[in-house]
Parts: sequence; structure tokens; C-alpha cells
Amino acid sequence: MELLSDPATWVGLATLVVLEIVLGIDNLLFIAILVEKLPPAQRDRARLIGLSLALFMRLALLAAISWLSKLTRPLFGLGDFSFSGRDLILLGGGLFLLFKATSELHERLEGLPHSGERSTAHAGFGLVVAQIVVLDAVFSLDSVITAVGMVNELPVMMAAVIIAVGVMLVASGPLARFVSMHPTVVVLCLSFLLMIGLSLVADGLGFHMPKSYLYAAIGFSILIEFFNQWARRNQARHLAQRPLRERTAETVLRLLGSRAQAGAGIDAGTPADAQAVGAPAFAAEERHMVSGVLTLAERTVRTIMTPRADISWVDLEDPPDAVRAQLLESPHGMLPVCRGSLDAVVGVGRSNELLAALFTHGHLPPEGPHLRPPIYLPEGTTAIRAIDVLRQARGQLALVSDEHGTLKGLVTPIDVLEAIAGEFPDEDEGLEIQQVDASNWRVAGSADLHQLEQELETSGLVSEEDRYVSLAGYLLDNFGRLPRAGETWRHEDLCFRVDEVDAQRIRFVSIRRVQPEEEPG
Repeated sequence: MELLSDPATWVGLATLVVLEIVLGIDNLLFIAILVEKLPPAQRDRARLIGLSLALFMRLALLAAISWLSKLTRPLFGLGDFSFSGRDLILLGGGLFLLFKATSELHERLEGLPHSGERSTAHAGFGLVVAQIVVLDAVFSLDSVITAVGMVNELPVMMAAVIIAVGVMLVASGPLARFVSMHPTVVVLCLSFLLMIGLSLVADGLGFHMPKSYLYAAIGFSILIEFFNQWARRNQARHLAQRPLRERTAETVLRLLGSRAQAGAGIDAGTPADAQAVGAPAFAAEERHMVSGVLTLAERTVRTIMTPRADISWVDLEDPPDAVRAQLLESPHGMLPVCRGSLDAVVGVGRSNELLAALFTHGHLPPEGPHLRPPIYLPEGTTAIRAIDVLRQARGQLALVSDEHGTLKGLVTPIDVLEAIAGEFPDEDEGLEIQQVDASNWRVAGSADLHQLEQELETSGLVSEEDRYVSLAGYLLDNFGRLPRAGETWRHEDLCFRVDEVDAQRIRFVSIRRVQPEEEPG
């Protein structure tokens, strides 16, 4: 009772508990790294066993204080150095820490398989626990020696050790989870263990390194890592404000890579295996298709439709012979049927059914089973919604109109497929994007900007406000007028040169990728 009523006892107990926790943090960090090698179901049990062994080991050492005091007596000498039992334990423990920390750093920095793969292969519960026991032996000795040097009463020493290990046991789970979730923290902890191992080796050789220096360096590193984690958290919070779909699409496309990125990572001095790692895992066509799928939900039918100027249609007012010749020569299987102009659509029909009606009646009737009611879509309809409409239309095309009811174009399943996989030109069409060589392209003014961005592996061409959807629209928006043939426009490292222009639109454009040496001085 006198011991409990003495204020000095409580002050000594509190101080010793704090010191024991501080001395046990490095032990706790290494235990967290060791148990990470085990399957998740065994990690808590390994931590409990490890810290329990540390507790019993420290209590046993405290009970054998007389034996502990003999560990400081020299056992043998080697030149100017004399070694005691304590020195040998510290020297062996320090070398063990240096070896384990170095091997763990090597695995993580060299990218070798570690925790997850070895856990699957059962790295060995007993092996991990044995390493924890060796580690506990080293840190228990240091902890007990500190306790003996600060307090004279054995009960106070034991109470401080029990409280400190209890606190460490409670904190071990969250600390281990935090360490496993942050790779940079693991590397930082391993660096701490290198410092501690070096300190133990120095103590074992008789060179005392003040712990205040060691803990000051560790504290400063922890402060820097705190700011690093804070900055990452703020960056993640900023990214979370962007739509999840947009972030997911960018991540997938970044994983797919690009020819420019792949080429930038390989040079003549790179080994063959490194070049294999840096080479793109997906072909350009695969990347384009994945990009087309991921961006499809953001596009409207206006960006994928066949524009009004390129629509093939049948005029009821044309002579039967002209209609027959048009149907026989047309590569399209489905055509709008109009009276006089595209603004007077009376129906949509298949070419073979229109020909059959023409041969039967001698002319094309404005009504009958050969004509289907037209399906209209507003030009702001999303491409995903257009797919649903076309699926229900059973092969029929859909007409696209603006808010005033003016026909702007038409969309078919082929248009949707082209938005994903690139161009599928008809017999009467040519490729809108033609690559001349590695740095030059000849592109039609009607080329889709989404496909052009993929082909050129650039960005910034597509209008976020959907003001234009084609290359001609992009150039008209930037020039502010219809440019003359020969005029150029620069976008990043791409030079656009207008080749052919008629009275109303840009027909063809040459695109050249400017090399760095061509940049003006």
C-alpha cells in the first residue's frame, strides 16, 4: 500500500510506460511487416502470439534481474573491444534487423513478388512467429534494461511492461492495416529498422549512439510522410469530385497505353526484357475500340450520324427508270423515301422491297407494305439511347432532326459500330482518315473528331460544348470563317493544312505531326 500511495511511484510508472511504448514502436512496426506475409486469417493470431511472447519474455527478464545484471560483464575481448552477453545479443539482433530490412527493401524496390504471393504459397506461420520471437528477444532486452535503469521496484517495472504491451496489442491491428495500405509507409518503416539495426550494432560494439538523435530523425521522417499522405488525400478528394465514369475511363485508357507512351519509354540502351515490359500490351485497334466503348455514353447521335449532305434517298417524283437505276446501284440496304426533298419523308424501305413494288406497280407507290413509318430521334439523344431505339427497330434506320423538325441526318447500327471500331466505308465511299506515313495523314473534312483523336493519339479536338463534330467544324470554329486552300492551323504538335475547299465546306485536309527539331528556335 505504501508503494501505491507514493506519488513518485505513479510518476515513475507513467514515465516508464511512455518509454516502454516508445521503445516498443519499432518492434511493433517490424511485427506488422512480418505478419503481412501471412494469409489475412492468420495475421491477428500471429500479432497476438508475438506480442504475448514479448510480454512474457520481458516479465521473465525482469524476474531474473540478478542474471540480467551479469549480462553487462565482459565475457571476452578482441583487440580494443570487450564483449558482454548484452553486447552479443545487441550485435546479433542488429545484424538480424539489417539483414531483414535490407531483404524486404530489395523485394519491394526491385518489384519482386512478396506478401500476397508468398501468403498464397504459405510462407510459414511458424517461420514468421520464430522471426517475431528473435525480434522480441532483442527489443525485450533493451526495454528491460531501460526499466531497470529508471525504477527500483520490481512491481512497478512489471506493471509498466504489462500496460505498454497492452497498449501495443490494441494499436497493432490498426497500425498493421495502415502500413499494408500505404507502400511508402512500409518503405519508411524498413528504413527506420535499418537505422535501429545500425544503432544496435554500434551499441554491441561499444559505440553508444544517443537515442534522441535516432528518434529525432524518425520523428522528422514521420512528419514528412504525414504531409505526403495529407497531400495524397487532398488529391484523391479532388479526383473524387469528377464523375466516376470519367475517372474509370481515363484509368482504363491509361492502362491500355499508347504508341507515343510506349515509344517514349524505350531507347537503344534499354535491355530486351525491359523493352518487352515497355511495349504496349494492346494493339492500336484494341485501344481504339475500348476507347470508343468507354466514350460512347458521352456522345450524342449528332456525333455519330451520317450527315444530311451524305444521305442517299429515293424521290417519289423521279421517273421510275431513274428510281430503278438508283436502287440497283445503291450499296445501301435501307433508304428513306421522300417526296421532292429530305424534309418530306413518307417512309423508309428496303431496297429489294422497293424494287419489287416498282416492278409490280410500274411506279413506286407512296403507301404500302414496302414502306415503314420513319423513326425520328432528336439530335441531342445519347448514343446509348439510340442503340436501344435501333435494337427495337429491327434493322431499320432512325432519322435525326433538330428542335425545329429539320432533318439533320440518319443513324444506323453501322454508324454505332463505326463509333466503336472505326470506319466501315460503303462501296461508293472511301476512308475518311488515310495515313500517308508515320507523320502525315489525309483526312476528309467530314471525319469524326473522336476517331481522329484516337488515330492521331491527341486530345483537345472534340468540342466539350458539342458545337461541332467533324474536322471541318473544328477548323471553321477556329478560323471563324471558311478558310482558303493552303491555310494552316496548329494544334499542339499537329499542323492542319486545308487542301480542298468548295463553295460551302472543307473537303480535304492534310495533317502533319511536327517533329521537335522542326520547332522554331
